Amino acid sequence: MADDSPQEQLFRMGSSPSRRLTSRVEAATDVWVYWECSHRKDVSRVRNVGMGGLYLETPHRYAKGLMAKLHFLVDEGQIRAEAAVRHMDPGKGRGMRFTAVHQQDRAQLAALLNRLRSVR
Repeated sequence: MADDSPQEQLFRMGSSPSRRLTSRVEAATDVWVYWECSHRKDVSRVRNVGMGGLYLETPHRYAKGLMAKLHFLVDEGQIRAEAAVRHMDPGKGRGMRFTAVHQQDRAQLAALLNRLRSVR
């Protein structure tokens, strides 16, 4: 076993490396987003967020690949993004990958992530 590669050790342990290109930060404080997706408009709590995407708490089901427009409701200011549904946890929420973050809003997203990291 000591001679196994790191990948073989992970496989044997039953876990796999994350496919995310950027890490996400738990939203320990209340972070909310207004979203529009498939003719539905709603406000949901954000469970975690990173430069590449987020996880929204919502009981509504959506197909993988469906697009949504997001507007963060945070102290850092306006953050607008578009995202695609990557996976669903029925009755709990959905993981989403950002497909676009408005250029002028990227600094606010970075500030939000810095604030969430400092809260932990």
